[in-house]
Amino acid sequence: MGREITDHKVRDNDVGSIIVVVATDAPLIPTQLKRLVRRVALGLGRDGSYSGDGSGDIFIAFSTANPGAANSKATHQITMLPNEQMNPLFLATVQATEEAVINAMVAAETMTGINKHRVIGLPHDRLREVLSKYNRLAK
Repeated sequence: MGREITDHKVRDNDVGSIIVVVATDAPLIPTQLKRLVRRVALGLGRDGSYSGDGSGDIFIAFSTANPGAANSKATHQITMLPNEQMNPLFLATVQATEEAVINAMVAAETMTGINKHRVIGLPHDRLREVLSKYNRLAK
């Protein structure tokens, strides 16, 4: 889009930070959650990010399965998904991250931040024109 919608200045560098929270009800243990949350970067990459120097990206993941497992007063039985069954979760994490970023970009409004730095919201009319031009507009 940046090559087509040139009405506004676009930053030359990949700057800024992002926080991504991956929440699941799948019964995952901490090591599996670490493996899952690493897939967030793949979703960001699909949108064009490469996490530039100075980026303060934070990715966290948690599972709502096994309630009470963190209680230190007693032992607990927990369930966990076998590692061999995690591929669908990996794919879902990549796709959900990619889609969340696109949704945020389309929903974003023009705003002014620190030092009067102004960021223009994506003009939806121009977005539709570009998508139509490349036959990418969903009917």
